[in-house]
Amino acid sequence: MNRMPRQARAQQGFTLIGLLFWAVIICSLALLVMKVAPAVSEYRTIQGMVNKAAREGGSTVAEIRAAYDRYIQIEYGVEAIKSGRELDISKENDKVVIRFAYDKEIPLVDPVFLVIKFKGESK
Repeated sequence: MNRMPRQARAQQGFTLIGLLFWAVIICSLALLVMKVAPAVSEYRTIQGMVNKAAREGGSTVAEIRAAYDRYIQIEYGVEAIKSGRELDISKENDKVVIRFAYDKEIPLVDPVFLVIKFKGESK
């Protein structure tokens, strides 16, 4: 009683080449996220220090720069803006506004780099 099935069943599943393709894509994205995450974290730290300096730093440019310099001594992960002299400080409508901008160059695969331009101001 050896009967042949009426229809051949189609095979389902991944091929080895398809699996390798998706593994390369997922690993590349994970590598990109791991390299970009510290730069974004640094930006958020700088943004927080700038906001704190604008609120609590004082009323003159020198006092605000000195306050930022004190905050930079506490935060160990900030390398982009190492001094209060790199900040653009102004007063708009009786409110202190601190602006900053910098570029972060992230090496991906030699000689390829990812350049991110960060820009922000106090709130």
